[in-house]
Amino acid sequence: MARRDRGPTAYPEFPRRATELELDVLQRWRDEDLFRRTLEATEGREEFVFYEGPPTANGRPGLHHVLSRSIKDLFCRYQTMRGKHVTRIAGWDTHGLPVEIEAEKALGISGKREIEAVGVARFNEVCRESVFAYKEEWERLSERMGYWLDYSRPYITFSADYIESVWWILGQLHERGLIYRGYKSVPYCPRCGTALSSHEVALGYEEVLDPSLFFVAPVLGPQGEADPEGRAFLVWTTTPWTLPANTALAVHPELEYVEVESGGRGLILAAARAEVVLGPRLRVRRRYVGRELIGARYRRPFDLDPSQPAAATPSTWTVVGEEFVSAEEGTGVVHLAPAFGADDFQAGVRHGLPLFQPLDDAGRFKPGLGFVEGLFVKAADDLLVKDLEARGLVHRYALEPHAYPHCWRCSSPLIYMARDSWYIRTTAVRDAMIANNRAVRWHPPEVGAGRFGEWLEGNVDWALSRARYWGTPLPIWVCERDPEHWEVIGSYAALEERAGRLPGPQAGVLDPHKPWIDELQWPCARCGGEMRRTPEVIDVWFDSGAMPYAQWHYPFENQAQWRRHFPADFIGEGVDQTRGWFYSLMAISTMLGDGSPYRNVVVNDLLLDAEGQKMSKSRGNVVDPWEAIGEFGVDAIRWYFATVSQPWVPKRFDPRALRESARRMFDTLANTYRFFALYANVEGWAASAADPEPPARPVLDRWILSRLTGLVARVRSELDAYELTRAARAIGDFIVDDLSNWYVRRSRDRFYRSGDAPDTRAAFRTLSDTLATVAGLLAPYAPFHADWLCRALRGGRSVHLSPFPEPDASLRDEGLEERMEAVRMLARLGRAARERVRIRVRQPLRTAYAVLPGGGELDADLVEVLKQELNLKEVRFLQLAEDLMELRAEPDFRVLGKRFGPRTAQAAEAIRALAPAQLRAWKRGAELGIVVDGEGHVLTGEEFEVREAARGGLVLETDAGYALALDPTLDSALRQEGLARELVNRIQGARREAGLAVTDRIHLGIFGVSEVVEAARVHEAFIARETLAVDVATGSTRPDGRYTFTSDVEVDGWTVHLGLAVA
Repeated sequence: MARRDRGPTAYPEFPRRATELELDVLQRWRDEDLFRRTLEATEGREEFVFYEGPPTANGRPGLHHVLSRSIKDLFCRYQTMRGKHVTRIAGWDTHGLPVEIEAEKALGISGKREIEAVGVARFNEVCRESVFAYKEEWERLSERMGYWLDYSRPYITFSADYIESVWWILGQLHERGLIYRGYKSVPYCPRCGTALSSHEVALGYEEVLDPSLFFVAPVLGPQGEADPEGRAFLVWTTTPWTLPANTALAVHPELEYVEVESGGRGLILAAARAEVVLGPRLRVRRRYVGRELIGARYRRPFDLDPSQPAAATPSTWTVVGEEFVSAEEGTGVVHLAPAFGADDFQAGVRHGLPLFQPLDDAGRFKPGLGFVEGLFVKAADDLLVKDLEARGLVHRYALEPHAYPHCWRCSSPLIYMARDSWYIRTTAVRDAMIANNRAVRWHPPEVGAGRFGEWLEGNVDWALSRARYWGTPLPIWVCERDPEHWEVIGSYAALEERAGRLPGPQAGVLDPHKPWIDELQWPCARCGGEMRRTPEVIDVWFDSGAMPYAQWHYPFENQAQWRRHFPADFIGEGVDQTRGWFYSLMAISTMLGDGSPYRNVVVNDLLLDAEGQKMSKSRGNVVDPWEAIGEFGVDAIRWYFATVSQPWVPKRFDPRALRESARRMFDTLANTYRFFALYANVEGWAASAADPEPPARPVLDRWILSRLTGLVARVRSELDAYELTRAARAIGDFIVDDLSNWYVRRSRDRFYRSGDAPDTRAAFRTLSDTLATVAGLLAPYAPFHADWLCRALRGGRSVHLSPFPEPDASLRDEGLEERMEAVRMLARLGRAARERVRIRVRQPLRTAYAVLPGGGELDADLVEVLKQELNLKEVRFLQLAEDLMELRAEPDFRVLGKRFGPRTAQAAEAIRALAPAQLRAWKRGAELGIVVDGEGHVLTGEEFEVREAARGGLVLETDAGYALALDPTLDSALRQEGLARELVNRIQGARREAGLAVTDRIHLGIFGVSEVVEAARVHEAFIARETLAVDVATGSTRPDGRYTFTSDVEVDGWTVHLGLAVA
């Protein structure tokens, strides 16, 4: 191998800043159109199907999107490198309230009334314009973080093709009898003016202070007269605003109830709740079974609406029996308002109760309702309670923390209201969804079995319709003459056949949105009435859940593509999507009879701040993704997210921890490469057939290649199982512990001036191949650093066009790995022993004694590694750790005193006199005894403690069956060699301080006390070789003027004067 000193650089210099490296690589990707090339390279190969969950582009991306997208990108890159074709179609969720709210802001309006005043056409036009307000920022962030998506043909939920596929799905569901119209109590957002589905409700719970009201409902006689016994029901509610709509009280027919004396009244409540609510030492007047109370009349809480009595039925304002009533909370007496609450509504149907609706669509009390007229429901609570207090009907009132559902889109509190809505009968396929879910591999499994599985178990029908404007129009036309005559239109062809044209603002321009779609009418085929479209749009979650079909405009075209891309092999999103996108995907594909839409799901949890708090604008702890990337680089962030915890565990974005993670990983990797490149350029090394084959290489090379082979096999296995964190941590540990801290550190001298060309070539080839393989393993995690490293080592070839590393079984030697681990364990013990006696590793020692678990010795080449690591002249192996120990017995006078009384001192002396051999035999199970006053006594072991000490002044460390003892004795020769090594250390520091290149040869002067000068003379050849000195001058005076650089350094308490000049 020819050496070159100042020739051209074959291996480029590693950039000093991560962002500099990443931007350079990013520009290369653009210039090469690398993403497209990866798709072309795998065209026609086995498909790895990935679905991109569509974000809403009218809001800025956040740091949590970097988290979720780095996970998705990781598995897509991995499978691409495994040779599979990964179609990464971008998607945009473009309908719904978030878009409408932005449009309202742009127009300076608020609410349905003002929207309709502006006009639906104009409003939806602004919605369409605002949809992509931050599209460029999303695409720019995706590119910057290395998240490859095909933005050339994204699926867009407002596009006509996408909507037609959604209509087709709804038509299929209608044919299966799964769509119906119903009047039910549904969660309703008064701000948005529309109902929500159950899975939407699950997305928006917030902790709030809500009322807890215990009120009194006086019992009345059959004709409405006051009860002569002064009895009253004690009722609990958390929604005082529903009391004006009260129609009945409910009890459980089989529960025990009591009538308790309280303030001159007899309060009736569940026996199990009496002491909890009213306190101890109660005076019980009477006991009832719940069914005995059914039919009792009571005074309604409010008579604000004079029209209510006329609508009353025989059951109105009486007690009814209901199984859902319990004694777990409240009083066991439930206030019913069928207009609000699902249980209340169903109870009203069962008992023929009227449905009093005092609210308008905005959640405000209607005109004519006295002091609450025009108030929003939550604002009326206090006034209603004060009115009850004034009439002596409040027993207790407080505000208590309570998880209450809020609109996931606008954060307004929801109210449950009876509404006329369109539903999908998902309960009909509940069992099929549960069965399909069992076939999915969830990561972690408990999300699939728990959060998602339990959600499916409690499935309710999907409230599909939304009373809004900007959304996929519900393709249902209803006969004005007979509302039972309705049909679902499943294609534009069917629409054109019935209406004679297609919707749009002008001829030839197709736009299926409102208001154009609502212009299309036709005669009812059954009765001749006029068919008009029901005015609602559909739930946006149905839009997103339709994407496996609609992204291909299936079934109208691309049928082969759909078959090739269904189901997904992998999807990944945040844990909140278990009741959002994950559910809508599963429900739609199951209802269509296509089974599960995905095979593997990786769920990520929330991103928190450094203190463990949820990030929010109100707290001021939101981290801008661009600022984070600018400070740390995206690879460091991706790596931190992958390694700090499993994806499904909440992550803290802690800048200090992130900085330490990057330092440990990327600084170590960079320094390892810099070391390689520096000496490979100096030596002029390049891979060739002259490099020894792995079996012929030294033991350290064979060991690191074996470890690397095991790592490759493990990483592939972990990533195949979607265990990204375990795989990443294994890679990081290998780079830091195996490669840098052991292999490179133990092999440094082999890369330069070794005098052994085959050995040097073996070292370079091993380190080069190892770094290149590491780049391949890192590519899914840190795509920028991995690509830069691969190109630097492999002549410009991108790692993302390279196959993922495969394990080479011929390089695996598990026996060697076990033996090297023994060396490393002994080395750890040796370093600990040196620290105990404060002898630095640069100071050589003569002898160490070592013991392996089970005895035996190490091979000579491994012993040499251990000697070099601990700076030893000799290592001797012993069979037992006991051979390194002196044992002595220390008497326990407390126990001896009880047994030997006045002879305790004699017994203690006999115990101290026990020989080490006797103690070793006793530890192995032999009997041990002493003689006191001529009488023998067998010891139990309680009378003494065996203490261990290193034999003969050795310094001993033991762990897990390993033992290593150092002889710390220093003779003059060892001291001189130690001084020489310290001098080399200081001279190397002076070379760096002087700004010398690693190849610069020097004239060297060493001046100081006689001990230092003598050590320098004895070891002159060693010092010259290590420091590239062509000559070494020594003496007691300071260096003269021939040295261009001088430095005073401290060595073992002596001041040494160094002089250097370039030769």
